[in-house]
Amino acid sequence: MPDAMGFVPDAPIRSRGSAIGCVGAGMIMAECHLAAYATAGFPVVAIASRHVEHAARVAERWRIPTVHVTPAALIEDPAVEVLDLAFPPDQQPALIRQALRQPHIKGILAQKPLSLTLDEARALRDDALAAGKILSVNQNMRYDQSMRVLHQILARGDLGAPVFAQIDMHAIPHWQTFLRQYDRLTLANMSVHHLDVLRFLFGEATEISTTARTDPRTTFEHSDGITVSTVRFASGVLAVSIEDVWSGPRDEGFDSDIWIRWRVEGMDGVAQGTIGWPTGARSTLTFASAATTGGAWVTPTWETRWFPDAFAGVMEQLQYAVETGTAPALSVADNVKTVALVEAGYRSLAERRTVALSELSI
Repeated sequence: MPDAMGFVPDAPIRSRGSAIGCVGAGMIMAECHLAAYATAGFPVVAIASRHVEHAARVAERWRIPTVHVTPAALIEDPAVEVLDLAFPPDQQPALIRQALRQPHIKGILAQKPLSLTLDEARALRDDALAAGKILSVNQNMRYDQSMRVLHQILARGDLGAPVFAQIDMHAIPHWQTFLRQYDRLTLANMSVHHLDVLRFLFGEATEISTTARTDPRTTFEHSDGITVSTVRFASGVLAVSIEDVWSGPRDEGFDSDIWIRWRVEGMDGVAQGTIGWPTGARSTLTFASAATTGGAWVTPTWETRWFPDAFAGVMEQLQYAVETGTAPALSVADNVKTVALVEAGYRSLAERRTVALSELSI
């Protein structure tokens, strides 16, 4: 339901009938996906992971009736209608393709990044189309409450034509161990949140310029640690996305803060706020509009959080697409464009130049 200002911070639950099979038993599945699904009343019928004992523990916690020994066995379980993947991106494409061959699976929620390369992302999009299956990608920052309300503010025209945007992150991710084997780190696994939500807010990007340096805290080999991207959009918006994964020393006794802040400036107003991750706080938003608030700052509020509450909206949009036969809000076709923006960022980083999105085949 809309709040007193007419905003809807959390996606409404229109559909909750599909039987969900979950692949993965790590933090993001156990603490976010399954927590949100339990609150929303989504039926989870099975779980599997790389380590069956991990899956069994998570199943006991969330009262999931079936634990499969392998992800492949879960995908072949005829009781599963919607597949929810939280798996390493180098192994995810094979599981997606196995699921596309199963007549009982009606929809697939892939984890982001969809793949490690644009070529693979395009191939998965085309494979899903050929199979007649719904493939969606878990770009969950679009369902963060501050981002949803900001999108509504922009759509209402409160800020007028947007001019400039910035996402400024100074926080320390927990890099999963499987990332050590990749040659891509921050852009593919952290910046992808920000680049995707900028597309959600402002439409298609035309060019990107990315620079980076290694992160002193990350001991395994990598090139894109601390990352800064400048993105230009067809609408004229100029945006900056900063991922400072160093964020300064964090030794015992060192009193310093970590945060993600954002700001959008338009011809008629300004909006700014914070993202609750990684502290677990609620995300925030405040805005002032010459057109609708008389220039005064107004602050909508909500009780929910990005982690875990936004994950209900992500799964709901896929269930609704399955139920109605319509395209999901987080479609694979749209996500290929996000993967292309990440790919262009890596090309910019490697070649030390601004890269136009028109250079890539999407």
